[in-house]
Amino acid sequence: MLDEILLQKLANWRPDTANPTLDVVDTPGNWRVTLDAEAVDTLASQVRRLTVRPVSVVPEGTLREQADRLARQVSGLLEPLRLVELDESLAVAQLRSQNPAAHDGAVRYYEVERHTDGTTHLQRFQTNPAEGKRQAVPFSVTHEAIAKIVRDFTA
Repeated sequence: MLDEILLQKLANWRPDTANPTLDVVDTPGNWRVTLDAEAVDTLASQVRRLTVRPVSVVPEGTLREQADRLARQVSGLLEPLRLVELDESLAVAQLRSQNPAAHDGAVRYYEVERHTDGTTHLQRFQTNPAEGKRQAVPFSVTHEAIAKIVRDFTA
């Protein structure tokens, strides 16, 4: 299974400037996972971006059904997700943290983009409401939680 292959790869992979991305393909399951990380140790990763894409399968259901399923199922993150935008013309749904974390005047939230073909991107952003700008920030997550998130994205 993809999550087991991913856990094995994460146990041995350490990102560096020459190799900041882990790419894992589950040929029987037809999914590919790409993980961009700043740091990885034996238990957790400091993730910049996680992408799951189908190799040759197309997920069942409409884009709205896929997004609603993700909002219900994804439980490996610190905050539950909610659907914030559905753009049928671009074939993408945007989900964000239901209750973003506030700290020192800044707000941090997860953002998931789900495309109709099943491609799913996960990042964490920080914004300062006074400045109005947002920036991607790395987030810490255990390898078990990464495997759970990938299972939820591919279910």
